[in-house]
Amino acid sequence: MKVLILFDYPATPGGLSTQGDLLYRGLLEAGVDTHAVHLESAIEKEWYYQWFKPDVVVGIGYWGHTPQLVLHPMRYGVQPVPWLVADGYIANYQEVLNALPLILVTSNWVKDMYVRDGINGDKIEVLPVGCPTDTFIPHGKDDPKVAVVRSFFGVEPDQLMILTLGGDAASKGAQEVMQALALIDSKAPPWKYVCKVWPQPRTTIQNQLDLELATNLGIEKKVVYSTNIISRDFMPYLLSACDIYAAPSRLEGFGMPQVEAGSCGKPVISLNAMGMRDTLVQGKTAFLAKVAQKIVVNEVILTGDSDNESRKIVFNTPRTVDYRADVNDIAKYLLELMNDASLRNKMGLAGRKRAVEHFNYRIVAQQFLRILNERLGLT
Repeated sequence: MKVLILFDYPATPGGLSTQGDLLYRGLLEAGVDTHAVHLESAIEKEWYYQWFKPDVVVGIGYWGHTPQLVLHPMRYGVQPVPWLVADGYIANYQEVLNALPLILVTSNWVKDMYVRDGINGDKIEVLPVGCPTDTFIPHGKDDPKVAVVRSFFGVEPDQLMILTLGGDAASKGAQEVMQALALIDSKAPPWKYVCKVWPQPRTTIQNQLDLELATNLGIEKKVVYSTNIISRDFMPYLLSACDIYAAPSRLEGFGMPQVEAGSCGKPVISLNAMGMRDTLVQGKTAFLAKVAQKIVVNEVILTGDSDNESRKIVFNTPRTVDYRADVNDIAKYLLELMNDASLRNKMGLAGRKRAVEHFNYRIVAQQFLRILNERLGLT
């Protein structure tokens, strides 16, 4: 079998790029004839179509990338298999996607979203995102590399570090976590809340709003926002530096950082919804807060290829596009973990075991090959 993978290549630290890169690595290690190319590079994709002649082109993205991931290889007579995430509503390309023999998605929730918005569920298979569990491993606080990370954020030896990672923190549930920390501050051991976010214009604006909330809650001296570009090499030490990974995400089709935190032996607090229901196990690897609110919309405005093209779609049934976690639930779970080191260790060990057994990138690559064989007859 010859496989061409389309993603943000060469790999960057972003989620979709990492998703594609780990599949690429897994297939190469399995001995599959595999190449990777940037999804936007038309000339390089055509180059591979002509000399490599792949049996299948796997494209990583969301429905909006259909022109690059599906239509482009089809134009050259090559079989596309998109591996897609969801962003709340699948607004276009239903006809194109329904004509495919196979669509991969990252979780059962993502599959539900595509089916809800008109995609034939018989065409869809769930393939989780891989995790490099041989590098995302637990490192103790006595590891000099971990100690330096904690010192960067001003975390004292007697303080518990709670961590949230994301392009921005609010979308990962940081505002709900801050509200929960304010509720339990007087009852909890010493703590510091670190939010590591990615530098981008929307993050700068969101950081201001988040820090204003921390000030209003009276916990601003215990909240640290770090806006830096970091590599995947740094991530295991950053995750190992924390005591609790907290990300009750508002919209999450898989939850890669939650899986990586588990692989690093950290207990997770998240939301009992969406992709986290596939990746995390309530009471064993994580505590999953109840959904307090669903953000629904009755209509969307679709923008076309040119700036002056747009159309309104009104839903017969309102669509849920965002979630909010129950703050009291988060507070309860935080306090339980903060006061019980043995529980943190037990859940961290369970998270590590689950990551190794279910999400190792080599296992995901084997699942991918099995699906292609069963659904497309490729070997």
